[in-house]
Amino acid sequence: MSDEKKILIGGEWRSAAETIVVNNPFSGERIAEVFSANERENEEAIAHAEWAAKEMRELPRFAIAKGLRKIAEGIERREGEFAQTIALEAAKPIKTAIGEVLRGIATFEWAASEAERFVGEVVPIDTIATGRGKTAHTRRIPRGVIYGITPFNFPLNLVAHKVAPALASGNAIIIKPSRRTPLTALLLGEVFMKSGLPKSALQIVPMDTKYIESVYTDERVKMISFTGSAEVGWNIKSKANKKFVTLELGGNAPVIVDESADFERSVKQTAMGAFTFAGQVCISVQRVFIHDKIFDRWTQKFIEKARNLKKGNPLDPQTDLSAMIDEKAAEKAQKWVTEAEQNGAKILCGNTRDKAMLDATVVTDTNPEMRIVSEEIFAPVAVVERFSDFREAVDMANNTKYGLQAGVFTNNLSNMQFASDNLEYGGVIINDVPTFRVDNMPYGGVKDSGFGREGIRYAMEEMSETRLIVVNS
Repeated sequence: MSDEKKILIGGEWRSAAETIVVNNPFSGERIAEVFSANERENEEAIAHAEWAAKEMRELPRFAIAKGLRKIAEGIERREGEFAQTIALEAAKPIKTAIGEVLRGIATFEWAASEAERFVGEVVPIDTIATGRGKTAHTRRIPRGVIYGITPFNFPLNLVAHKVAPALASGNAIIIKPSRRTPLTALLLGEVFMKSGLPKSALQIVPMDTKYIESVYTDERVKMISFTGSAEVGWNIKSKANKKFVTLELGGNAPVIVDESADFERSVKQTAMGAFTFAGQVCISVQRVFIHDKIFDRWTQKFIEKARNLKKGNPLDPQTDLSAMIDEKAAEKAQKWVTEAEQNGAKILCGNTRDKAMLDATVVTDTNPEMRIVSEEIFAPVAVVERFSDFREAVDMANNTKYGLQAGVFTNNLSNMQFASDNLEYGGVIINDVPTFRVDNMPYGGVKDSGFGREGIRYAMEEMSETRLIVVNS
């Protein structure tokens, strides 16, 4: 991997006055130095995107679909390079990084197919007398320039979830990747440049957030698509004023396990959901509510899973748990757990730390005011509590300002229905964890967890406007 990385503006790889040093969170070693845009270069990117948006709008569906398939093929050809880059800059275990790359490929493949069939609908307006002799239909019109802001935890697939539907619906998009993990996004830029699509339809522009303020009021930017923390996301929405904004934010996802559940599967999946990528997933399992009848046995098995995770270098194919994104994040999580213990919670395992490496941690005897319960910890930490009545468990799961996804393990049809009807979440996953996501499904939250939906076709709808055409024949 080259040490110096240029940024992609206007179809050209460019240097800039400022730089970002990217370090490996596991070893602390420097991986690369990336050029970082300033306000002037960001302005140039927007100007290029405005022209590219006009080009994209004129392209036929087959040309857009062909370009998206070339991107999918390009990622597939460089699968190992993408996975290694993700593992190095994010400390994501390589087996998980490979899974992210496969999801990224599928995301662009889905987008290609959706681009070919993304249409409006016939509107029956002769349903009253004044509509007689008239026909109507809707068209989906690209918004134009979209500005995508992405976090560190899925440096390929969360970028893909903005780029793929933006291009598929005929827009141009600028990506500001996380300063912690810009290398994967730049690698995607290399693949894009061989797609045959307009060269400025995708620009990768890492920069300090202090230079992004002008985007919120720039009338050429028609939409901002943000994935990240709730605090930052809602602040962006307040500043963006009339601009269309979608927010994919955080959560403290719950799992409910009742006495009828598949015991072994619920333990295995919940451990996976809580500790994969050190819990740095917005739908990572954080709160687990277990029926009284199985609580002790279930929790003991869960603790065994947590203790038996293989820790180490993310490039080791056997590694389950590696470093968090930086030592500050690990310190914060450990502090919150210690704070809960000082206020009466019991640590069942974990909460030991070596620099950025935090052991998988299980806590019980908490209360809703503790930060490890009420806030998003974004770390390998899970709270386990007991319940005796299923409706009580649903109330406990709903007792949060977040509402992204929830998981329920049950073989009781009545409980399935009650959970589906009453859990206040954007997604309810029955007999699996909230961490489950297939990239073409509608994905997004309620309450503080977000605004709008991702998932290829659903994002394409957000990234386009409905235009009504009425014809008087």
